[in-house]
Amino acid sequence: MRVLGLGSYKTAWTWLHKLRRAMVRPGRERLAGTVQVDETFIGGTRPGKRGRGAEGKTLVLIVAQENGKAVGRIRLVKIPDASSKSLEGAIRETVDPGTQVKTDGWKGYNGLGALGYDHKVVRKSEDVGANLLPLCHRVASLLKRWLGGTHQGAVSHEHLAYYLDEYTFRFNRRTSRSRGMLLYRLLQNAVAMEPVRFKEISLSVRGRNHKIQT
Repeated sequence: MRVLGLGSYKTAWTWLHKLRRAMVRPGRERLAGTVQVDETFIGGTRPGKRGRGAEGKTLVLIVAQENGKAVGRIRLVKIPDASSKSLEGAIRETVDPGTQVKTDGWKGYNGLGALGYDHKVVRKSEDVGANLLPLCHRVASLLKRWLGGTHQGAVSHEHLAYYLDEYTFRFNRRTSRSRGMLLYRLLQNAVAMEPVRFKEISLSVRGRNHKIQT
């Protein structure tokens, strides 16, 4: 903080979140080609249900673009549940119609074909057989390692979306050779956004101190 001339942790925290907001470019293009889609839970081991009904955790939709056997670009969306309404809304926001979308056999994905996607079910039962959505699995593993390592698990559920934006920004530019240009683009996005105050950023977590344990 001293190097940047920031006088308090509050100021540093606010600026970090302002920059995270700028990591999502308004009107950014949706993914196309072939994508794998799956959900993962962010949160520690807590008593409760297993699977898509797990309690006390945050559900994140992972959309990973195929680039041969490697991961191309990704999108990460915090969703309230695994209902068709939540899943379809997140996919429509992040994936172009006409794209081949690979999922498991969860019923929440059954309506994708009617929305104009080439829906391919790669596994009829989510609990049987090998992992047939390896790109999503890889992204989920790296994301959880980043949250648990870089941030020591000190990420509130209410602010998780900001951190998902940061991770997406970093991941999609992991092979960039021009770090200076990345900073330039980030600052360019930041100055073009509507101003936001500390109160607006912190309001959603006022009086709530629950942290994600990874």
